[in-house]
Amino acid sequence: MARKSIGERLAQLEAQRKTLQIRLSKQERAIDTRRKVLIGALVLHRLEHDRDVQFAGGIAAWLRRELPKFLTREGDRDLFDDLLKPQANEPTIGNIGSGSAV
Repeated sequence: MARKSIGERLAQLEAQRKTLQIRLSKQERAIDTRRKVLIGALVLHRLEHDRDVQFAGGIAAWLRRELPKFLTREGDRDLFDDLLKPQANEPTIGNIGSGSAV
């Protein structure tokens, strides 16, 4: 059996490197997505269940101020209709995100 030339071995190693780089990038994206989901879940949980109305109201007010600048696609804005609507009375802020009213 003939030995591979140095050029062939380098090409094989380069192909392996590219494959590993793709796997690493995919893993990093998965970690980034998971972090975003968990942070979003925490924020929504605090909005829905926090008994500290001032804290939850502050988060809600901040989201109403910042989300319109951050969301660029109309479909994305539709996902946050319940958060973007101005709240008539801040004490009921704990129900934001659940779609229910007090």
